[in-house]
Amino acid sequence: MRNRVSAGVAVVLALGAVQACGGEGVRVSTAPEISGPTVCVGHQPVGSLPDRDDGTPLMRVVVHVDNLAQKRYAAVYTGLSVDEDDSAADIWRIPSDAFDAAVCDAAVKGVTLRLHDTDISRKTLNKLSDRIGDDMSRWDGSFRMREVGVDERGFVRVGVDDPDKAEPIMKKAYGAENARYIKVEYADQAELLDAG
Repeated sequence: MRNRVSAGVAVVLALGAVQACGGEGVRVSTAPEISGPTVCVGHQPVGSLPDRDDGTPLMRVVVHVDNLAQKRYAAVYTGLSVDEDDSAADIWRIPSDAFDAAVCDAAVKGVTLRLHDTDISRKTLNKLSDRIGDDMSRWDGSFRMREVGVDERGFVRVGVDDPDKAEPIMKKAYGAENARYIKVEYADQAELLDAG
């Protein structure tokens, strides 16, 4: 079983690194993507990253990509998850040669980066998630919304008690332009844990 950790990261646009990513892509069917991923295999020495983090090479790359995303590429960045078992990170973004080159240039030896296409930024998804979250009690009587959050693969995940009832109502309420970015799923009722 894969050990996958999600990292919610905001990114900003600019920078044009010259070196491009190499490798053949393989389609990953679990993520909503436009095409298969671009794969970058790290060749840089582990100490080449400017970020001072004493973690594993994979975590050093993740921290660097997070910083890069927040400072320069928010307009194209969607999200990131970590695959510790394969020493890899999956990065979802709106296709950008400059972002891809900057990210691939940061890959160190032993780390693989898989870049997946999306058509929406994290910034836009956060706004949609906030809008849905603000309406948490709006649906009482029809269904109960129990959780809402951004998935790094490019959609807002909404947990409810009755997905069959909730999905058409929510997709209609937030408009056709947002409907494809909303995934409605069953979520259990939150329970308080007994501290004693």
